[in-house]
Amino acid sequence: MKRFLVALISLCFIPLCAYATPTVFISTNLSGNASVKSALASQSLLLDIEKVSDDKVVAVGEYGHILTSSDGEQWQQANVPVQTTLTSVTFYNEQLGWAVGHDATILHTTDGGNNWQVQHFQPELEKPLLDVLFKSPLEGVAIGAYGLVLRTLDGGQSWQNEFHQEFLSPDDKDYLNELKVEDETAYLDEISYILPHFNRLVADGRTLFLLGEVGLLAKSNDFGLTWQRFDEIYRGSFFDLGRTKAGNLLVVGLRGNIFRGIQNGAQWQQVTSGTTALLNDIVFGDNADMFILGNNGTVLMSLDDGENFSSRIQSDGKALIAGVWFKNKLIAVSEVGVKTLKLPSK
Repeated sequence: MKRFLVALISLCFIPLCAYATPTVFISTNLSGNASVKSALASQSLLLDIEKVSDDKVVAVGEYGHILTSSDGEQWQQANVPVQTTLTSVTFYNEQLGWAVGHDATILHTTDGGNNWQVQHFQPELEKPLLDVLFKSPLEGVAIGAYGLVLRTLDGGQSWQNEFHQEFLSPDDKDYLNELKVEDETAYLDEISYILPHFNRLVADGRTLFLLGEVGLLAKSNDFGLTWQRFDEIYRGSFFDLGRTKAGNLLVVGLRGNIFRGIQNGAQWQQVTSGTTALLNDIVFGDNADMFILGNNGTVLMSLDDGENFSSRIQSDGKALIAGVWFKNKLIAVSEVGVKTLKLPSK
């Protein structure tokens, strides 16, 4: 679940930059129209894929496309009321699911992903949502660009905005406190863009991890009401986190960066990846198999708990954005739709 924004100058396949450069978000607001059924939907830009059960996976992407499959080979297009680009999908159980995307769009399904309804739509924010997660059928959190956080306590019937000042530097806190006294309007405008982009939420037991740009890595034990930030590992963006079979943490990000966290992240060790490709997603297969998907068709594989990786580049070189292990296959979504991947040799 993965995991990133697709609009910088136009719809593209690059997650948000890790450094403080101007970013222009191009709205894909076609929400007044239902997503169009297309025979080529499974070959279009898809940005996330979720295993719902042993017999169903769901993928989301551009133009409001949501696809379901029982075998990973044949895909059926769901009924979706928007054409907004969707960036992430999550399921609480086999029936209840949520998808988020551009224009702060949040969609909900109660039938396993076949039919969807709009729960939230706020294009005036000019911010995409990039991930969503639910801890119960009622309580969920969605995150996105410039520190956007939306929380629901009623299953998505209403969503409240949160501003997490714990991610501000001391200087920024002082600046905002002064600005709030001097100019309330300017203060409200400033807090809308002062935080880094929040890319990914990962649940690990009772702990929730948050990954973002400029080296943002944090954890929460109260489902994101408060956050404890890890010491900075590096200055680039993080895009996914996973816990290895031996209990260590693994995080991945820009330019092939992989870090292994010992003792729940008390110590971090950089892992040689052998690539400079942006790394998007961590997928766990059978036994001890671990895969990392990245841009330029990159697939990394580890059999030793993430200490070493072998690599294989997919022949078409297309960005691999998210993946699942489903029916003994590694299935990924990409800029050219769904792909069953050829794996590195063991």
